[in-house]
Amino acid sequence: MAEKILVVEDEPSLQETLVYNLEKQGYQTEAAGDGRTALEAARRLKPDLIVLDIMLPELDGFEVTKILRKEMTVPILMLTARDDEIDRVVGLEVGADDYLTKPFSMRELMARVKAQLRRTQLLRDEMEKIKESDTSALPETLRFETLVINQARREVTLDGQVLALKPQEYELLLFFAQHKRQMLSREFILERVWGWEYVGDSRTVDVHVRWLRQKIEQEPADPKRIVTVRGGGYRFEG
Repeated sequence: MAEKILVVEDEPSLQETLVYNLEKQGYQTEAAGDGRTALEAARRLKPDLIVLDIMLPELDGFEVTKILRKEMTVPILMLTARDDEIDRVVGLEVGADDYLTKPFSMRELMARVKAQLRRTQLLRDEMEKIKESDTSALPETLRFETLVINQARREVTLDGQVLALKPQEYELLLFFAQHKRQMLSREFILERVWGWEYVGDSRTVDVHVRWLRQKIEQEPADPKRIVTVRGGGYRFEG
């Protein structure tokens, strides 16, 4: 089934051009010319991606994004007519996944669209893979030799010593432990541990993995517990 894309653009000729090129690539498209219509269309269509202009009648792209982020996790590619860093930062802060500054080439737009849809499919695939894992059935205490995670106390010990973990380090380690020996992509970890609302990229995961390794690995430079899967992500060996 063709992936559904909602195009929100108030300039008729650009809207028509976007719809034409997206349909040419095989996507099912619908268009809206203002913010309120965009919200109605998104709720009804439940698109796989929204291409959203910032400058819109009724409600601007920032407001539309803020409202949608409370209701759905659809990827949003934001379009801006101004090469203004503040616009880009605000767009990302309210929940946009990517942005393009006008004028842009159709080739670049299609590359961004494909990247967002590919990321979404990757997350769906990984969720399906671990759906059968009932993490709620895991014991209160997870033991991996001398590494012990006490879920009730939110406490981690190594060789009997309590580790000083930051909250996000604990959440990341627990997530790894709940999915032992499963390859987890950076994007999937970011979505599940940090959440869709987080504004950042996969390097955030790398930084936190490095911090964790310094605390739980005997040789952080040669990790045995959290191993890197080349071209994929990470796998927790316990």
